[in-house]
Amino acid sequence: MAQRPSVKGVADVVALIDGLGKITGRAQVIWFLVFGGLFLDAYSNAALSAGLGPMTSQMELTSTQVSILTATAPALAIIFNPIGGWLATRIGRVPPLLIAKVFAIAGALLAAFAGDFTVVWLGRVLVGVAYGIDFAVAMALLAEYTPAKLGGRLNLWQAVWYVATTSNLALALLFFNLDVGADIWRWSVGSAAVVALALLVGQWLMLKESPTWLASKGRLDEAVLNLDRIYRIKAVAGKPDEATRAAVAAPAIGFRQAGLLFKGEYLPRTILSSVISLGQSMQYFAVGWYLPLISLTIFGESFEKATIGSMVFNAFGIAGGLLSAYFGRRLGLRLSSAAGFGGVFVALIAMGLTFEKVPTAVAFLLPVLFILCHSAGPGANGKSIAALSYSSDVRALGTGVTGMVGSFGSVAGLYLFPQIKESLGLADTFLVLAVVPLLGMITCLAIKWDPMKAASPDETAALRTTDADERESEESAAAR
Repeated sequence: MAQRPSVKGVADVVALIDGLGKITGRAQVIWFLVFGGLFLDAYSNAALSAGLGPMTSQMELTSTQVSILTATAPALAIIFNPIGGWLATRIGRVPPLLIAKVFAIAGALLAAFAGDFTVVWLGRVLVGVAYGIDFAVAMALLAEYTPAKLGGRLNLWQAVWYVATTSNLALALLFFNLDVGADIWRWSVGSAAVVALALLVGQWLMLKESPTWLASKGRLDEAVLNLDRIYRIKAVAGKPDEATRAAVAAPAIGFRQAGLLFKGEYLPRTILSSVISLGQSMQYFAVGWYLPLISLTIFGESFEKATIGSMVFNAFGIAGGLLSAYFGRRLGLRLSSAAGFGGVFVALIAMGLTFEKVPTAVAFLLPVLFILCHSAGPGANGKSIAALSYSSDVRALGTGVTGMVGSFGSVAGLYLFPQIKESLGLADTFLVLAVVPLLGMITCLAIKWDPMKAASPDETAALRTTDADERESEESAAAR
């Protein structure tokens, strides 16, 4: 009988997971259940986007109220991304995910049955809390569940985002054909509660706490148990190594320790991941989120035509999201982001210079280029690069801070796009927005860090701790 490997700390857990050739069985079910939360986040956003026109008409909303509604969820995410990361660092990765689903259910139901603007807005507040917590924690957990050689799979969240968006648009089209009238937005928004409830039950029943997080807290017996439950990896808890003892003895990571993300080797990583996250969210929520509006301009003033056009655009987003895993593996997250930003820059310039001046086919292909380049590059990498760039003790905090920065981009895109469009027109707005991917591309080319091309941050941290202890022992021996 083969001797079971001994787990003495985070590095051992990471090595055992990294040794897996693939994710199968319960591990794969759990993996996709975590992804389900990201599906819900996108679905909830698409629900408002698809029904915004009918809601505006029914409630007689002003342009300012529309801007407030669309920007509320990402604005709340600015606060709750880091709070989600803090919670995940303190109490584990799974509890915050379950809490987020409860907020999502409450927010969707409150908005769906609202009688005025204020109640709809309160519903979006709760959705924003759920969005902020879930995204920060889910990416950190996925990074810890995934073997290093399969790290590119994290980019599949982008395809999931577009699948969710397309699903809600298709449902909105179904409700339209069922002739629900101006209440179509209520059905669209309310359906998110059904998705959230299904995920809450599934995650509560199936999710197991991250073995990596448990090991970082010195809970090696539980880490070993969950390695078996999730991956069928048989191991035994050993005597905690120096890195584990030091981590357990150190003060718990919290907001006061956020400065660690802006020091030493983490500084360029934080700048890179933050710029990618900020740039991709600003360009998507300024242009991609308003695809129904762009579709109306291209295909004509019809809810059905605009919705179908948006679904076609999002189909290319799914394709790009699937390709992002391939490009991330082949080029790395940094260079694939740079290439994607470059493509988006070209698309926006072309859209600005040719809008309403070219045949419909050309007008259709330019947003397609935008969506493909966005989803295959920075759209996917904005979340993945942060989740893979930090060691487990600060990973959730790092994804939370990066998500917070990205949410600033979302708010800017959602709030500023209508304002700029109203004063400059759609064509000139595209030209103004082109500066965003240009700056993103320059940053990606300037900063050389890429987690796909480097050793695991957890293993590197453990090695540094071991080397430091050995040097301290040698110095003590020499002094004696």
